[in-house]
Amino acid sequence: MSKEINFHFKSPKDSPGYLLGQLTMLWQRKLKRVLDPLDLTQTQFVLLAALGWLSKKSNSVTQVDIANQSNADRMMVSKVLRTLEEKGFITRHEHETDTRAKIIRLTNAGENVLQKAIIEVENADLDFFSGLDENLSLFNSNMADLFEKNKAE
Repeated sequence: MSKEINFHFKSPKDSPGYLLGQLTMLWQRKLKRVLDPLDLTQTQFVLLAALGWLSKKSNSVTQVDIANQSNADRMMVSKVLRTLEEKGFITRHEHETDTRAKIIRLTNAGENVLQKAIIEVENADLDFFSGLDENLSLFNSNMADLFEKNKAE
């Protein structure tokens, strides 16, 4: 005899968490298709993009800066940056004043692959979210609000 399982939502399509999870998986598949030819994973792209963004303001970007910018685990960032260094996309050097920190910089190859990836990912985003039309700004605003509200948890 099995117990009846009770759900708050009447169907999965009424659950925002379920829908977000399903949508995220579809979006990640789309990004994988555009990043695979560039020999990048989505995580590698995110960290390269964070480095690219931070490098516009500073010549002393550290692994911690990248982790904070990308909202990623510091140990994972370290491992992924090691892989990006092996691919020749970044360099890691000792910090001039903080012996515990590493300064991360894009190489020419890293700048080139990042620029190509940005174009591909932005086009993929525009295509993926095109069904929102004029509601895209509201969608983005709502996601940003949810992020801010829940990031401290």
